[in-house]
Amino acid sequence: MTNQHAIEEKAVTSIVANRVTDPLILIEGLNKIYASRKSTFEALRDIHLEIGRNEFLSILGPSGCGKSTLLRIVAGLEDATSGDITVDGVPVLGPGADRGMVFQGYTLFPWLTVRQNIEYGLKLRGISVLERRAISSHYLRLIKLESFANSLPKQLSGGMKQRVAIARALANRPKVLLMDEPFGALDAQTKIDMQEMLLEVWEKEKTTVIFITHDIDEAVYLSQRVVVMAAHPGRIIADHQVDMAYPRSSEVRESADFLSMKRKCSALLKH
Repeated sequence: MTNQHAIEEKAVTSIVANRVTDPLILIEGLNKIYASRKSTFEALRDIHLEIGRNEFLSILGPSGCGKSTLLRIVAGLEDATSGDITVDGVPVLGPGADRGMVFQGYTLFPWLTVRQNIEYGLKLRGISVLERRAISSHYLRLIKLESFANSLPKQLSGGMKQRVAIARALANRPKVLLMDEPFGALDAQTKIDMQEMLLEVWEKEKTTVIFITHDIDEAVYLSQRVVVMAAHPGRIIADHQVDMAYPRSSEVRESADFLSMKRKCSALLKH
Protein backbone atom coordinates (compact mmCIF):
# COMPACT_ATOMS: atom_id res chain seq x y z
CA MET A 1 0.00 0.00 0.00
CA THR A 2 1.36 3.46 -0.90
CA ASN A 3 1.67 6.22 1.68
CA GLN A 4 -1.16 8.12 -0.01
CA HIS A 5 -3.48 5.12 0.19
CA ALA A 6 -2.55 4.59 3.83
CA ILE A 7 -3.47 8.23 4.59
CA GLU A 8 -6.80 7.86 2.81
CA GLU A 9 -7.61 4.62 4.67
CA LYS A 10 -6.83 6.30 7.98
CA ALA A 11 -9.10 9.21 7.07
CA VAL A 12 -11.98 6.80 6.44
CA THR A 13 -11.57 4.82 9.64
CA SER A 14 -10.82 7.63 12.12
CA ILE A 15 -13.30 10.46 12.49
CA VAL A 16 -12.23 13.52 14.44
CA ALA A 17 -15.40 14.98 15.94
CA ASN A 18 -15.58 18.76 15.66
CA ARG A 19 -16.63 20.18 19.01
CA VAL A 20 -18.63 23.39 18.78
CA THR A 21 -18.22 26.15 21.37
CA ASP A 22 -21.84 27.33 21.15
CA PRO A 23 -23.89 24.57 19.51
CA LEU A 24 -27.35 25.41 18.22
CA ILE A 25 -28.15 21.89 17.04
CA LEU A 26 -27.23 18.69 18.87
CA ILE A 27 -27.73 15.30 17.23
CA GLU A 28 -26.91 12.42 19.56
CA GLY A 29 -26.97 8.70 18.78
CA LEU A 30 -29.46 9.08 15.92
CA ASN A 31 -30.62 5.90 14.18
CA LYS A 32 -33.23 5.38 11.49
CA ILE A 33 -34.55 1.96 10.46
CA TYR A 34 -37.31 1.38 7.93
CA ALA A 35 -39.05 -1.90 8.71
CA SER A 36 -41.80 -3.80 6.96
CA ARG A 37 -43.11 -7.33 7.34
CA LYS A 38 -40.72 -8.51 4.63
CA SER A 39 -37.56 -6.49 5.15
CA THR A 40 -35.59 -4.09 7.32
CA PHE A 41 -33.43 -1.27 5.99
CA GLU A 42 -30.97 0.63 8.19
CA ALA A 43 -30.90 4.15 6.75
CA LEU A 44 -28.87 5.87 9.48
CA ARG A 45 -26.56 4.50 12.16
CA ASP A 46 -25.29 6.27 15.28
CA ILE A 47 -25.20 9.87 14.00
CA HIS A 48 -23.52 12.34 16.35
CA LEU A 49 -23.23 15.95 15.22
CA GLU A 50 -22.90 19.41 16.76
CA ILE A 51 -23.72 22.44 14.61
CA GLY A 52 -22.92 25.96 15.77
CA ARG A 53 -24.90 29.17 15.65
CA ASN A 54 -24.57 30.94 12.30
CA GLU A 55 -22.54 28.03 10.93
CA PHE A 56 -22.69 26.92 7.28
CA LEU A 57 -22.36 23.15 7.25
CA SER A 58 -22.67 20.87 4.23
CA ILE A 59 -23.44 17.17 4.39
CA LEU A 60 -21.79 15.46 1.45
CA GLY A 61 -22.35 11.92 0.28
CA PRO A 62 -23.46 9.60 -2.51
CA SER A 63 -27.07 8.80 -3.31
CA GLY A 64 -28.51 6.41 -0.75
CA CYS A 65 -26.30 7.45 2.18
CA GLY A 66 -29.22 8.89 4.15
CA LYS A 67 -28.23 12.56 4.05
CA SER A 68 -31.70 13.71 2.95
CA THR A 69 -33.30 11.41 5.52
CA LEU A 70 -31.15 13.03 8.21
CA LEU A 71 -32.22 16.49 7.06
CA ARG A 72 -35.90 15.51 7.08
CA ILE A 73 -35.54 14.22 10.65
CA VAL A 74 -33.95 17.53 11.71
CA ALA A 75 -36.84 19.31 9.96
CA GLY A 76 -39.34 17.19 11.91
CA LEU A 77 -40.79 15.69 8.73
CA GLU A 78 -39.71 12.18 9.75
CA ASP A 79 -39.21 10.47 13.09
CA ALA A 80 -35.95 8.88 14.17
CA THR A 81 -36.01 5.28 15.33
CA SER A 82 -33.81 6.24 18.28
CA GLY A 83 -31.55 9.08 19.39
CA ASP A 84 -32.11 12.74 20.17
CA ILE A 85 -32.13 16.05 18.29
CA THR A 86 -32.40 19.45 19.95
CA VAL A 87 -32.45 22.93 18.42
CA ASP A 88 -31.43 25.61 20.90
CA GLY A 89 -32.08 23.14 23.71
CA VAL A 90 -35.60 22.25 22.54
CA PRO A 91 -36.25 18.64 21.40
CA VAL A 92 -37.35 18.24 17.78
CA LEU A 93 -40.77 16.57 17.91
CA GLY A 94 -42.13 17.79 14.57
CA PRO A 95 -41.93 20.71 12.12
CA GLY A 96 -41.42 24.14 13.64
CA ALA A 97 -40.99 27.80 12.71
CA ASP A 98 -37.42 27.66 14.03
CA ARG A 99 -36.49 25.57 10.96
CA GLY A 100 -37.01 26.67 7.34
CA MET A 101 -36.77 24.16 4.49
CA VAL A 102 -35.76 24.54 0.83
CA PHE A 103 -36.19 21.51 -1.42
CA GLN A 104 -34.66 20.62 -4.79
CA GLY A 105 -38.04 20.78 -6.49
CA TYR A 106 -39.76 24.10 -7.06
CA THR A 107 -42.31 24.35 -4.24
CA LEU A 108 -43.80 27.80 -4.85
CA PHE A 109 -47.55 28.23 -4.97
CA PRO A 110 -48.25 28.79 -8.70
CA TRP A 111 -51.32 30.98 -8.10
CA LEU A 112 -49.46 33.43 -5.85
CA THR A 113 -47.12 36.20 -6.94
CA VAL A 114 -43.47 36.27 -5.90
CA ARG A 115 -44.26 38.70 -3.07
CA GLN A 116 -47.26 36.68 -1.94
CA ASN A 117 -45.18 33.51 -1.87
CA ILE A 118 -42.57 35.20 0.33
CA GLU A 119 -45.29 36.53 2.63
CA TYR A 120 -47.25 33.25 2.83
CA GLY A 121 -45.87 32.01 6.16
CA LEU A 122 -46.06 35.49 7.64
CA LYS A 123 -49.73 35.72 6.73
CA LEU A 124 -50.42 32.37 8.41
CA ARG A 125 -48.79 33.71 11.56
CA GLY A 126 -51.08 36.74 11.58
CA ILE A 127 -48.39 39.31 10.80
CA SER A 128 -49.90 42.64 9.74
CA VAL A 129 -50.03 43.68 6.10
CA LEU A 130 -47.58 46.55 6.60
CA GLU A 131 -45.05 44.39 8.42
CA ARG A 132 -45.39 41.62 5.83
CA ARG A 133 -44.76 44.15 3.07
CA ALA A 134 -41.63 45.47 4.80
CA ILE A 135 -40.24 41.97 5.33
CA SER A 136 -40.97 40.81 1.77
CA SER A 137 -39.42 44.01 0.35
CA HIS A 138 -36.26 43.33 2.36
CA TYR A 139 -35.93 39.81 0.97
CA LEU A 140 -36.82 40.86 -2.57
CA ARG A 141 -33.86 43.24 -2.42
CA LEU A 142 -31.66 40.56 -0.88
CA ILE A 143 -32.37 38.07 -3.69
CA LYS A 144 -32.31 40.83 -6.32
CA LEU A 145 -35.84 40.23 -7.62
CA GLU A 146 -37.56 43.53 -6.74
CA SER A 147 -38.75 43.97 -10.32
CA PHE A 148 -40.44 40.53 -10.24
CA ALA A 149 -42.47 41.12 -7.06
CA ASN A 150 -45.79 40.85 -8.91
CA SER A 151 -44.77 38.02 -11.27
CA LEU A 152 -46.15 34.50 -11.05
CA PRO A 153 -43.80 31.51 -10.68
CA LYS A 154 -44.47 30.40 -14.28
CA GLN A 155 -42.81 33.62 -15.43
CA LEU A 156 -39.56 32.83 -13.58
CA SER A 157 -36.53 30.73 -14.47
CA GLY A 158 -35.52 27.80 -12.28
CA GLY A 159 -32.84 29.79 -10.51
CA MET A 160 -35.23 32.64 -9.83
CA LYS A 161 -37.79 30.24 -8.36
CA GLN A 162 -35.19 28.92 -5.94
CA ARG A 163 -34.27 32.48 -4.96
CA VAL A 164 -37.91 33.02 -4.02
CA ALA A 165 -38.02 29.70 -2.13
CA ILE A 166 -34.97 30.78 -0.10
CA ALA A 167 -36.53 34.18 0.61
CA ARG A 168 -39.81 32.55 1.67
CA ALA A 169 -37.97 30.27 4.10
CA LEU A 170 -35.93 33.14 5.55
CA ALA A 171 -38.88 35.53 5.87
CA ASN A 172 -40.04 33.62 8.98
CA ARG A 173 -36.61 34.31 10.57
CA PRO A 174 -35.81 30.65 11.33
CA LYS A 175 -32.83 29.71 13.46
CA VAL A 176 -31.87 27.06 10.90
CA LEU A 177 -32.17 26.96 7.11
CA LEU A 178 -32.32 23.35 5.85
CA MET A 179 -31.46 22.93 2.16
CA ASP A 180 -31.90 19.59 0.38
CA GLU A 181 -29.84 19.73 -2.85
CA PRO A 182 -31.57 23.01 -3.78
CA PHE A 183 -29.41 23.63 -6.87
CA GLY A 184 -29.28 20.05 -8.14
CA ALA A 185 -31.68 20.66 -11.05
CA LEU A 186 -29.98 23.83 -12.32
CA ASP A 187 -27.54 24.19 -15.21
CA ALA A 188 -23.85 24.65 -14.37
CA GLN A 189 -23.64 28.44 -14.71
CA THR A 190 -26.92 29.11 -12.90
CA LYS A 191 -25.75 26.80 -10.13
CA ILE A 192 -22.57 28.85 -9.65
CA ASP A 193 -24.58 32.08 -9.65
CA MET A 194 -26.94 30.64 -7.02
CA GLN A 195 -24.05 29.51 -4.83
CA GLU A 196 -22.60 33.02 -4.87
CA MET A 197 -26.02 34.53 -4.12
CA LEU A 198 -26.59 32.11 -1.23
CA LEU A 199 -23.28 33.06 0.38
CA GLU A 200 -24.16 36.76 0.10
CA VAL A 201 -27.52 36.09 1.77
CA TRP A 202 -25.97 33.92 4.52
CA GLU A 203 -23.26 36.47 5.30
CA LYS A 204 -25.94 39.14 5.77
CA GLU A 205 -28.55 37.05 7.58
CA LYS A 206 -26.18 34.78 9.58
CA THR A 207 -28.73 31.98 9.83
CA THR A 208 -27.37 28.52 10.55
CA VAL A 209 -27.41 26.51 7.31
CA ILE A 210 -27.39 22.74 6.81
CA PHE A 211 -26.85 22.10 3.12
CA ILE A 212 -27.25 18.65 1.52
CA THR A 213 -25.30 17.89 -1.66
CA HIS A 214 -23.44 15.18 -3.56
CA ASP A 215 -21.33 17.82 -5.35
CA ILE A 216 -17.84 18.06 -3.78
CA ASP A 217 -17.04 21.42 -5.40
CA GLU A 218 -20.28 22.90 -4.12
CA ALA A 219 -19.78 21.61 -0.57
CA VAL A 220 -16.23 22.95 -0.28
CA TYR A 221 -17.01 26.31 -1.88
CA LEU A 222 -19.99 27.08 0.34
CA SER A 223 -19.12 25.67 3.72
CA GLN A 224 -17.27 26.26 6.93
CA ARG A 225 -17.47 22.53 7.61
CA VAL A 226 -18.06 19.52 5.38
CA VAL A 227 -19.44 16.33 6.91
CA VAL A 228 -18.95 13.28 4.67
CA MET A 229 -21.32 10.33 4.81
CA ALA A 230 -21.12 6.79 3.49
CA ALA A 231 -23.97 4.38 2.70
CA HIS A 232 -25.17 0.94 3.82
CA PRO A 233 -25.83 2.01 6.53
CA GLY A 234 -25.76 5.81 6.35
CA ARG A 235 -23.08 7.04 8.72
CA ILE A 236 -20.60 9.89 9.16
CA ILE A 237 -17.06 9.01 8.08
CA ALA A 238 -15.40 12.45 8.24
CA ASP A 239 -15.95 15.96 9.59
CA HIS A 240 -13.64 18.55 8.01
CA GLN A 241 -13.16 22.25 8.75
CA VAL A 242 -12.82 24.35 5.58
CA ASP A 243 -10.21 26.95 6.49
CA MET A 244 -10.91 29.55 3.82
CA ALA A 245 -12.00 33.08 4.62
CA TYR A 246 -15.25 34.73 3.53
CA PRO A 247 -16.28 36.40 1.32
CA ARG A 248 -15.35 33.77 -1.26
CA SER A 249 -14.92 34.79 -4.88
CA SER A 250 -14.94 32.40 -7.83
CA GLU A 251 -11.12 32.52 -7.80
CA VAL A 252 -11.06 30.55 -4.53
CA ARG A 253 -11.92 27.43 -6.55
CA GLU A 254 -8.38 27.51 -7.96
CA SER A 255 -6.63 27.93 -4.59
CA ALA A 256 -4.40 25.28 -3.06
CA ASP A 257 -6.60 24.99 0.06
CA PHE A 258 -9.73 24.47 -2.03
CA LEU A 259 -8.14 21.81 -4.24
CA SER A 260 -6.63 20.03 -1.23
CA MET A 261 -10.03 19.79 0.49
CA LYS A 262 -11.63 18.55 -2.72
CA ARG A 263 -9.03 15.76 -2.92
CA LYS A 264 -9.70 14.74 0.70
CA CYS A 265 -13.44 14.53 0.12
CA SER A 266 -13.04 12.74 -3.19
CA ALA A 267 -10.77 10.10 -1.59
CA LEU A 268 -13.38 9.48 1.11
CA LEU A 269 -16.24 9.13 -1.37
CA LYS A 270 -14.26 6.63 -3.47
CA HIS A 271 -14.13 4.35 -0.45
